[in-house]
Amino acid sequence: MKRFTYVIVALILFSGMKLKADEGMWLPMFIDRLNYVDMQKKGLQLTPEEIYSINSSSLKDAIVGLSNDPKPSGYFCTGEIVSSQGLLFTNHHCGFDAIQKHSTVEHDYLADGFWAMSKEEELPNEGLTASFLVRMDDVTDSILPMISDTLEGSDRKSAIKEITSRLKKAAAEDGKYNVVVKSFFDGNEYYLFVYQVFKDVRLVGAPPSSIGKYGGDTDNWMWPRHTGDFSIFRVYTAPDGSPAEYSEENIPMVPKHHLPVSLDGVKENDFAMIWGFPGSTERYLTAEGLNFKTEYYFPPLIEVFGKKLETWKKHMDADQAVRIKYASQYAGIANGWKYFIGQNRGVEKLDVVGQKKEYEKKFQEWVEADADRKEKYGNVITDIDDAYKSMADGITPLIYASITGIGGSGIIGYAQEYSGLQGMLKQLKEEKDKKKKAKKEENISQASEGMIEGIADHFKDYDMATDRDVFAEMTKLYYEKLPSDMQPELLTELYKKHDGDFYAIADYVFEKSMFSDAAKTEAFLKDPSLKVINKDPGFVLMQQFMANIMTASGNYKKGGATMSKAKRLYMQAMREMEPERYFYPDANSTMRFTYGQVLSYDPQDAVTYDYVTHLSGVIEKEDSENNEFIVAPKLKELYETKDYGPYANDDGRMVVCFLTNNDITGGNSGSPVMNGKGELIGLAFDGNWEAMSSDLAFAPKLQRTIVVDARYVLFIIDKFAGAGHLVDELTIRKTIPQPVRIETLEDVPIEE
Repeated sequence: MKRFTYVIVALILFSGMKLKADEGMWLPMFIDRLNYVDMQKKGLQLTPEEIYSINSSSLKDAIVGLSNDPKPSGYFCTGEIVSSQGLLFTNHHCGFDAIQKHSTVEHDYLADGFWAMSKEEELPNEGLTASFLVRMDDVTDSILPMISDTLEGSDRKSAIKEITSRLKKAAAEDGKYNVVVKSFFDGNEYYLFVYQVFKDVRLVGAPPSSIGKYGGDTDNWMWPRHTGDFSIFRVYTAPDGSPAEYSEENIPMVPKHHLPVSLDGVKENDFAMIWGFPGSTERYLTAEGLNFKTEYYFPPLIEVFGKKLETWKKHMDADQAVRIKYASQYAGIANGWKYFIGQNRGVEKLDVVGQKKEYEKKFQEWVEADADRKEKYGNVITDIDDAYKSMADGITPLIYASITGIGGSGIIGYAQEYSGLQGMLKQLKEEKDKKKKAKKEENISQASEGMIEGIADHFKDYDMATDRDVFAEMTKLYYEKLPSDMQPELLTELYKKHDGDFYAIADYVFEKSMFSDAAKTEAFLKDPSLKVINKDPGFVLMQQFMANIMTASGNYKKGGATMSKAKRLYMQAMREMEPERYFYPDANSTMRFTYGQVLSYDPQDAVTYDYVTHLSGVIEKEDSENNEFIVAPKLKELYETKDYGPYANDDGRMVVCFLTNNDITGGNSGSPVMNGKGELIGLAFDGNWEAMSSDLAFAPKLQRTIVVDARYVLFIIDKFAGAGHLVDELTIRKTIPQPVRIETLEDVPIEE
């Protein structure tokens, strides 16, 4: 007799394989046709109907577009519903503005965090909206066949607008839905999106900035990263479940679907997908288009934003109240400033222009090989390039005029809000009819009363000394960078009067203008006068800045007259040239998904970055002298005692962030990162420095998405904040390890 032993072991066949980065921001309605088989191979376990359905609840129903508009056409961030009571996760930097608005010196939620220990403590946020996609439809055939091939420019836009207005009205169902129609592939396709918009969104929780913004500007866009970038909101509805303005009678939303949260963590090569609302990419630019960006568009933005940030920071570091007032503005501009620097660096370092030129050479050879193609597409690239060269002459002065002039200081921007009132006062002066004059006076009185109500809101986040210095630095840049024919007459006079001292000019303007002070503004509104506003130096400068912007804008637009048609033809031609290629449209703040895997990367020779970071890295980076790297005492205590609860890795370490090779951009901040079962494993919050050019050309070897681990989010909520009641709301899932089965077959007789 012999004994045979069979060992049954489950193997993951692809655990050691490196899969390619998955480029593409895909439209969910095409998932079954374009992506599903590939996603299955990589680890997706859901059916297409479970992911995107318009007839039953699906994953898409948990994805939220965040906006400050009651009828948004785009979204600044993404969120996800994670409980049956409308709880919403997003990034800390997405909630930053709301957190800042609720902060005071006495209750500094930016520094200390905020946690509602009951629903009654949750804070309403005026203007913040949460949009859910009901459905999307391809309406290309309802638009393009209705437009003559000869229509171009403003005539084409008008014709399309007329058609889309009818489509939107029909789909809106008498205002029940917010309907948006957007162009794809440079006007070759059109899609209609139907959204339900909820207007009562309340702040529930946010960690202190020492966690939610750990690493600050230094670590922004960088890996390794140790940032707990999350905040929590809740969507409320009317008692019948419909969208409603804020009311104490409203109830927490009962969503169609909410995402369960996984405690399994991640391993390298695990499947990962991200859903959200990516804002904007331009991956089909020509080489000349890239030159336009890097040589004419980015440099003035980098210079102006850098100077504004430097000026703000000087005042913010000196005064806590000022820091709170300008925190949200600073964070937004700092993010964009570093992004533009990274884009410029990436385009040059990765030779993106050279790659584009190689593609265009092949494209032109394909065009020239056929007489019909040559007639239709022969001049497309030349037309695009000529348009960019023409636009280059106008874009730099337009940027300086816009950002250092009207957008330079708060006093000028605030003065612009009074243009309508000045127009009403002007009409009143010119009116001769007594009855009409009386009516105009009544309208002015009503407008003034409304503007008085808004004074406190404006000056809540305003500091005169800070804005005066910003005005001085921005006006100096304006004067130095723009030609004499674009200089405001008043600025020229003040420059001579004060011997070119822009701080002295600022002192004069802020002393004489009513828009630098709440009391002076209110006094004017109680007795508005055309003579007074027309002599106000802040208002006069604003008007002259605006006139110059209109001139610069006109010069810039001249170069774009032929751009629209040429880009449309170029996109059409590329798709003809590569019929087997699955093209995805550039991001345009519509719902997309991307899929790939958890993955490390090699940024440069002899350097390899792991795919995860740990709480130990937070402690290693601690610098008590640097506000960006302060570690909260409670977090250090939890680290030292290893009090991680059920949220630690199997090795006992607390994971903070991880990497995937998903394809995202701005607008995806806060997007859910999910495993193959549709469970939340993290929140996307950043890209990586080495692939900053990916919005212009995807970098498959380097592209990474930085994700805060869902378990770290729960650890902070539960162990750090003591808000375990929020964790109790969630649907938590953890895979129970299955033992390896060893089966022994005994006493098997074997014939001799």
